[in-house]
Amino acid sequence: MNTDEHRWNARARLICVYLCSSVVPLICGCQDFGAGGTGELVVPKQVLRQVEPMDESRVVTTRASTEPSTRPASTQPTQVPLSIERVRELALANNLDLKVQRLEPTIFHQRLGAEEAAFEAVFTTDVNYAVLDQPTSTQLNGSQVKDLRVTPGVRLPLRTGGTIDFTVPMERFETNNQFSTLNPAYTSDALVSLTQPLLRNFGPDATASGIRVAFYQYQESQARTKLEMIRVLADADRAYWRLYAAREILKVRKQEYDLGDAQLERARRQARAGVIAEVDVVRAESGVADRLEAIILAENVVRDRERELKRILNDTELPLDASTVVLPTSEPRGLAWQLDANALVDRAMAGRMELLEQELRIAEEEANVAFAKNQMLPLLTLSYQYGVNGLGGSFDDSFAMVRRADFQDHRVGLQLEIPIGNEAARSRLRAALASRLQQLATKEQRALTIRQEVYTAVDELEANWQRYLAARKRVVLAARVLDVEIRQFNQGLRTSTDVLDAQTRLANARSDEIAALTDHQIAQVDIAFATGTVLGAAHVDWQPAPAPPVRW
Repeated sequence: MNTDEHRWNARARLICVYLCSSVVPLICGCQDFGAGGTGELVVPKQVLRQVEPMDESRVVTTRASTEPSTRPASTQPTQVPLSIERVRELALANNLDLKVQRLEPTIFHQRLGAEEAAFEAVFTTDVNYAVLDQPTSTQLNGSQVKDLRVTPGVRLPLRTGGTIDFTVPMERFETNNQFSTLNPAYTSDALVSLTQPLLRNFGPDATASGIRVAFYQYQESQARTKLEMIRVLADADRAYWRLYAAREILKVRKQEYDLGDAQLERARRQARAGVIAEVDVVRAESGVADRLEAIILAENVVRDRERELKRILNDTELPLDASTVVLPTSEPRGLAWQLDANALVDRAMAGRMELLEQELRIAEEEANVAFAKNQMLPLLTLSYQYGVNGLGGSFDDSFAMVRRADFQDHRVGLQLEIPIGNEAARSRLRAALASRLQQLATKEQRALTIRQEVYTAVDELEANWQRYLAARKRVVLAARVLDVEIRQFNQGLRTSTDVLDAQTRLANARSDEIAALTDHQIAQVDIAFATGTVLGAAHVDWQPAPAPPVRW
């Protein structure tokens, strides 16, 4: 075996090794695609499947005390006064739900831009180079050929569904044919081609269907964002008034504790004087302990309500821990309202974004139905091509012939395509019709739900106002009963239990008054939300989040 044979055998072995190690696994699917083989993030299996027990040594700092405490703070927490107007401002600026939702119109606006870009012109280029060495049976054909073809052009999509192509094919052809007049021969043509569907995909209604649907979806995203804006503001208002109620009830429970402690002192004085039995002192001590538990529970409710409001506001100066205390400064309005429920329903029908979104979805489905009907038509395509040909011993000569337009071509053609049965298009049309009926039914369902929400909110407003009036009267009467009980206790006619029960009834009446007043305020928020508006005099004009910059 000579040296050339050894060299070719070595090359063949290298090619086989490459094919077995790289090309064959790639073609056969043996590459570890989708499991880290192409750079995917691979999460360890134990992280996904193993559930670990909590390590108490990492989360427990000190053991809880066995004595009850009202949680006296070692350091005074920062107090931040907030009005309802400031809460709304912070919610609009920082709420994470709004930050997420404001990106949705931006995304759909870019999708609309992508659909509109379907009518942009496209520059095309086709380059081919061939070197042929073929046996031939006649001297009229060359056996060796070198052929270079370059076809630059521009394609213009039309609103009617067709396309116009402007191309300038250029070719250099060289052959060993001894009978060739020009060798090498240079050709250049100027071609204009028109392709136009006449039935299926014809007209702006068909070509702009994707743009129309994308535009409806863009408007739907804006309606959803406005709805989210209203929802966040309503949630911020509700959380604010719930925090206000929790803080006021905590004050009531502390006052109840002070009254219980005062009763314990009276019981001790009366016991030392021999007016009452020693058991009344024990009853008073038990009542004080009960009130301490009520304070602890009320403080925990305050922290929960405070944390809920901080989450909605998402302000850096209001962390979720207890190091910052939020103090509501706005007062609820204790005003009676006489509302026209039917007028509110009409306002809701005109202002609720859910109904507007549903109207846009119905319009979107109408566009889909129209496009599906168009797709049922046969595909009849008209094609026309006009060309000017040039030939010469150089490109200058061939282009000179093109400019003179000595040789011109015209081609006209028709193509017809009719699906046998056309079941695919029929199925798509039936699906579009069913989807439109579904959206119409959804609109009726939402309208009925909105009517229910409005009537319920009006009833809640009236019920909470009546609750507030009743609770306010109970507070006056409970205070009078407590005064009587204390006087009779001092005379030895009542026990500490009677006084403590009167104090509890007074505290409960005050708590009910606060709850009814704040629920009445929240009911106003619910009515505004049910009609698609926000409570307050300020107008909100939101803007979608800006699109991220593209650097390439």
